[in-house]
Amino acid sequence: MSLSTQVVWLFILAIPIACIAWTVTHEEVFREPRNYCKSRSERARSIAARKFFYLFTCEFCFSHYVTAFFLIITGYKLLYQDWRGYLIAFFALPFIANLYIGIYGQTKLGVKKDRAEINSIQQEAELKRVERETAANGPTLMKGR
Repeated sequence: MSLSTQVVWLFILAIPIACIAWTVTHEEVFREPRNYCKSRSERARSIAARKFFYLFTCEFCFSHYVTAFFLIITGYKLLYQDWRGYLIAFFALPFIANLYIGIYGQTKLGVKKDRAEINSIQQEAELKRVERETAANGPTLMKGR
């Protein structure tokens, strides 16, 4: 495989790695197992158990395990065609995947900020509308008595 093809594969294989790592460590669909793993990582007696359960709560850590899986099923190697190619790919793929995760995280944060600002503006507009209606109709507490 040429170097340019290897680099294209690097950036393409990092996409599903990032997607899986983000989904397992952040999205609502895995909240219950993640909360269980978080509590076990904080309370387990042995250090091995704490570290094992921690990997399901950290996207960087988990991306290495996902990478190992993808290296097994794809046989992707970077720069060298022997075991060194696997080793380099094992560290390069999570690096690129975590760049993608960082970009996605910043984008998602920006969307949340925009939604919060829109919600705040809508609430202010509603409050002003109610104030205008109240001022136009006069006090309504004494009506009907």
